[in-house]
Amino acid sequence: MPIVLATTEPGEPELFASLQGEGPSQGRPSAFVRLSRCNLACQWCDTAYTWRWMGDNRPHRDELAFERTANQVTLAEEDAAARIAALGQKRLVVTGGEPLLQAPALARMLELLPGMHVEVETNGTVAPTPALDALIHQYNVSPKLAHSGNPADLALIPERLAEWAANERAFFKFVVASPDDVDEVLALQERYAIPAERIFLMAEGTDSATLRMREAWLSELCLQHGFRMSDRLHIHLYGDTRGT
Repeated sequence: MPIVLATTEPGEPELFASLQGEGPSQGRPSAFVRLSRCNLACQWCDTAYTWRWMGDNRPHRDELAFERTANQVTLAEEDAAARIAALGQKRLVVTGGEPLLQAPALARMLELLPGMHVEVETNGTVAPTPALDALIHQYNVSPKLAHSGNPADLALIPERLAEWAANERAFFKFVVASPDDVDEVLALQERYAIPAERIFLMAEGTDSATLRMREAWLSELCLQHGFRMSDRLHIHLYGDTRGT
């Protein structure tokens, strides 16, 4: 059965080894697989090539639309698993797009990678299937705040957020562009009783200068509220590029 991936260039699936750049595993050597398709449309998304196809008029700050066949590739689950294993890493980060949209295929692929420590990066709107959930060690849940441009009824689903808050494998990573965004985080923390030690604040930005500027005030807010701060290590190392 197939699994649908993003590409680094036409026909080349986005499978690579790198250091995890964000969240609780920042700095850890990992294999990465980037799946295609997303059910949300963040106006600052830095992987819009996974979802914003030609003809999609949902707002995005770059106003770029991508040709689908050049930016999406289908692999057999066995092929994808073999390519991941060949990267020689003990940790796998499944990212997107929204990976949980392909939960059945993803579960079958992961069953072919025994012994791999698996973390999934998700926007928090989709529940994993039981078969997939049994194979996941860590969820990096990134609920989208108002500045993402997504309607709250699509991006902040109460039953989903309550389930993630109750799941000790789930860490919350909020993308923050201004201090006002943290007020939204505080409201969500209170509503869903999310422990502060499982909340990361991460500056929005795709270049080092923007990240450093925002991290100056973001660090103070993390200290004030007991949150953890996430950098975007891969941006400093490689820039805003695919396959890193």
